[in-house]
Amino acid sequence: MELPITDRLSDPARDSLYSYNSETQKALTTGPASSKPWMKDPNYFRSVRISSIALVKMVMHARSGGNLEVMGLMQGYVDGTTIVVTDSFRLPVEGTETRVNAQDDANEYMVQYLTCCREESRQENVVGWYHSHPGYGCWLSGIDVGTQHTQQQFNDPFVAVVVDPDRTVSRGMVDIGAFRTYPENYTAKTEGGGGTGGAVKGGGGGGATDAEGYESVPLAKVEDFGAHSSRYYSLEVEHFKSTLDTKLLDLLWNKYWVQTLAQNPLLSNREYGTQMIGDVATRLADAATGLEHAGKQATSDLLIAGYGGGGLTGDGATKGGAGGGGGQLPVIPQQTPQSKALDNTFEKITRDVKQVAAKEKAGLMATEVKVSIFGGGGDGSSSTPAGDEEMNTS
Repeated sequence: MELPITDRLSDPARDSLYSYNSETQKALTTGPASSKPWMKDPNYFRSVRISSIALVKMVMHARSGGNLEVMGLMQGYVDGTTIVVTDSFRLPVEGTETRVNAQDDANEYMVQYLTCCREESRQENVVGWYHSHPGYGCWLSGIDVGTQHTQQQFNDPFVAVVVDPDRTVSRGMVDIGAFRTYPENYTAKTEGGGGTGGAVKGGGGGGATDAEGYESVPLAKVEDFGAHSSRYYSLEVEHFKSTLDTKLLDLLWNKYWVQTLAQNPLLSNREYGTQMIGDVATRLADAATGLEHAGKQATSDLLIAGYGGGGLTGDGATKGGAGGGGGQLPVIPQQTPQSKALDNTFEKITRDVKQVAAKEKAGLMATEVKVSIFGGGGDGSSSTPAGDEEMNTS
């Protein structure tokens, strides 16, 4: 819940999260282990509060990367069980479609950037890193878990943030998740481990999820998704704005609201939609092949169980006979693990298809609403010219 907006450009109540006490933070992060409660409790940090400026910079950076992953760092401080992020900056790293590689240039850039910040009286330390997962949700891969675990060992407190730019555009709200890893040899509780990212306020709900919490993951990421979920947990993600940020964002909205309203997610994010449809088609083809093999195996099992060419056995002992009355029915084989796995696969495909259809339908409905409000159907099918109406009524 945000505080009410005032006419002033600065409000101490609203801008209190930007107040940084260097002495307090230094004593908290460089003091003895007794002053670091997160070292005793692996689940100490519960939430992350990200400023609107940092959030906008992260989303724009992630969106500019397209299908390639990008990476950056976040500045802020610790406030109880919350990590407050006041700003973020990008790193010049080499990204691929599956990972980002930080080289020496990125380390030099980071040192120079932080030095310049301190020269300009920006004393906030680095409290985390962010990177993008274009099109496959907010969670940590094996490489991400290793990176975050190393940072927590030497630079704690540290948090990992994941942003999905494609699902952000598709959903119309920021798809983001924040995570921290557990120490070595730590057994996490079942209900508290892993998890996926959520919307800006209320993380942990999953990126592209349905009403039952199912999340669609591309076929290329299925093996890595969830494989390391017991090694990390998700934090709640919230956002905040200063008084000046609110006024600046309102001015930007007043200037660019037409472009925002005119955007069509089906067009601006069509590559992501095409990838989703192609992924579902691949899954369906693989499942059909598996179903064909399962059908052949089921036929073979039925023949072995007593279904011969001549019908049911006549005396319950001789198989494949001519058939006759009074015979015992053969025992039908029980469902095998392979068939159960196949059923589960088709259930997931069905959910994926529903999610794709829901996104496409939402985009079409948004287009129809714009046409009905502002007119201009383009092909003239949405409205009838006045001359034609007069001709029809005469």
